Amino acid sequence: MTADSGPTADLASPSPRQPHHPRPTTTPVTQAVILAGGQGSRLRPYTDDRPKPLVEIPGTGTPILGHQLAWLASEGVTDVVVSCGHLASVLAEWLDKADLPLSVRTVVEEEPLGRGGGLKYAAKALPRPDEPWYATNGDIWTRFSLRDMAAFHHERDAVATLALARPRIPWGAVETDQFGNVLDFIEAPPSPFLINAGLYVFSPEFAELLPDVGDHERTTFPQLARSKRLAGYQLPQGVYWRAIDTAKDLTEAAKELAAGAGRTPQ
Repeated sequence: MTADSGPTADLASPSPRQPHHPRPTTTPVTQAVILAGGQGSRLRPYTDDRPKPLVEIPGTGTPILGHQLAWLASEGVTDVVVSCGHLASVLAEWLDKADLPLSVRTVVEEEPLGRGGGLKYAAKALPRPDEPWYATNGDIWTRFSLRDMAAFHHERDAVATLALARPRIPWGAVETDQFGNVLDFIEAPPSPFLINAGLYVFSPEFAELLPDVGDHERTTFPQLARSKRLAGYQLPQGVYWRAIDTAKDLTEAAKELAAGAGRTPQ
């Protein structure tokens, strides 16, 4: 997914905890791609002079990208490739001035490659192509154990694992009985469906399965699903997750983070 295509959602509601399995002996995941090339049109005017990952949630003192880099570093990541597009020079300038906790390289798509093509292009800049890697959309604010997600990925011998969130529906719901009588009103209930949370673990061979141009969610992911090599990791109970896609998301996230959500790893 590009940074501009992440879903808009509220706090992830409680979901079943993943069964605990001993972590296998595998190569730690120490590299990641951040997709930061979207136009961020639904976040204007904030994105008129900066790319979406550099938008700051009011009260946090740091842009989304700064939060992501700190989180990745705390999870053992040492090298990050940021795929840029909209206002790439502004993002590069911010990275040059920032006191970064890891090594960051930027790549710029000269022509639109699509979501899968963009991932493949960015993956070519990873320093260790024979090792697994994380990927995230540049508009996601969350914190959970990426090491646990990587262990889940390895235990299932997956080629790709995507994080799954159960967001809250942004409208009130009405509960009725079989006769059409209204029983209750439920404010912002959790969705009955899991969604792609815009965070991934990929095995080394995944990059070669991506299209040069196009959407991996319409090609690579369905192929992996049919061969049972695509896994879904449900975010643990109580984890904060939000995609910052609109001005309303900024407002809601500021309230949630001021209340103490999403500031420390789960």
